[in-house]
Amino acid sequence: MKVGVSVYTWGYPLVRMERVIRDYTDVPSPKPATSYRAPLNTIGWAAELATPAAKDMPTANNDTFYMSAVVKLDTPYILSVPDTGDRYYVVNVFNMWQELEHYLGRRTTGTKAERYAIVPPGWSGQLPSDVERLDVTTDKVWLWGRLRIAQGEPAAPVLDLQKQFRLEPLGASAGTAGVNALPPLPSIAGDDLGFLKHLAVALKANRIKPADQALFAQFARIGLTSDGFDPAKLSEPARKGLLRGLEDGPAAAISSFASTATKRNGWDWVTGLDSFGFNYPLRAMVAGPYLGGNGEREAMYPIRYKDADGNVLNGANRYLVRFDREPPVDAFWSLTMYNASDKMLVENPIDRFKVGTDTRGLKRAADGSITIPIQVEAPQGDAAANWLPAPTGDFYVILRLYQPSDEILNGTYQLPQMRKVQ
Repeated sequence: MKVGVSVYTWGYPLVRMERVIRDYTDVPSPKPATSYRAPLNTIGWAAELATPAAKDMPTANNDTFYMSAVVKLDTPYILSVPDTGDRYYVVNVFNMWQELEHYLGRRTTGTKAERYAIVPPGWSGQLPSDVERLDVTTDKVWLWGRLRIAQGEPAAPVLDLQKQFRLEPLGASAGTAGVNALPPLPSIAGDDLGFLKHLAVALKANRIKPADQALFAQFARIGLTSDGFDPAKLSEPARKGLLRGLEDGPAAAISSFASTATKRNGWDWVTGLDSFGFNYPLRAMVAGPYLGGNGEREAMYPIRYKDADGNVLNGANRYLVRFDREPPVDAFWSLTMYNASDKMLVENPIDRFKVGTDTRGLKRAADGSITIPIQVEAPQGDAAANWLPAPTGDFYVILRLYQPSDEILNGTYQLPQMRKVQ
């Protein structure tokens, strides 16, 4: 049933966000150093870069400390950011549809100390004169941040900088935030229509955009309305069709990646992660394994699954990636390795998960080119300096380009090919 695919791709980001914000406000004890979880209305920071053991975020970077804060906007919240001395950071303000509504940080607002008021829909009170107002479209938001730390850099000054990011409700003294918790979502264990039950609950707490009202009205025929979800309205054939549609929904989202992406020298190149418009399948795709991705002006994420001959990347082979020259970015770049099976970083004997701007001892040829060998076993000689360890099975790589130049965005700069070597 087509409506099953449609309701899945439209509603999955909202369901995913409602689930994730509960996960990210459930703080384990002891809290791993790579975890950024924190109580509701409180900033949480990772104190170490992601490793293969960091399972919260699939396809995590190994370039920045992550920050997370889930904010329930019963009132505006004031976010204070410190002067980072030109150190790269970004704080994304996501609404509950996984849509990026505001960027704060080096590219957009600079790195001086600032204060921002995150204002819920319909609020019309008075704000302090020294804050910048940021209106959002849902009553809960997810603040998702990144703070640069280079490989081998002393962590203490950066950890101290983290403490200077503050979040508090308007008119409250410091320390009063984070006293509430979100109610749990209802259990759907063993319920083949559980996704729709979670979607119905999520819709009670999140407004449907006017542009989506016509689409949403079509879901009444499967029992989903603003009053909730009533599976009793489904005939048995309709139920079977709906279940088939929900089963096909993830595949439809994944296929949107191929239909939306362009190929640049073998790399999947996707733009518009901060402007989905009516591309609901792409929004659903990003909300899954690429949750929290930036738009292209902030960072680009060319992704590679196949070699120059069109074969899936696998650790049984050896590959070379040769950059004719270093990527022209205004911040930094990295090429990061992931297991295809679980989308996590790859364990290896030298604990190297990426090669990039801050790789110690990175070798550049006399002409400025950089060649990165990708293989399971360490290469011999000077090539070992640029080695990116691979797993034994299928893998993919992401080339992260932070604050990419126009030369990258308009295609003037050619992305490197990935070639299998004998």
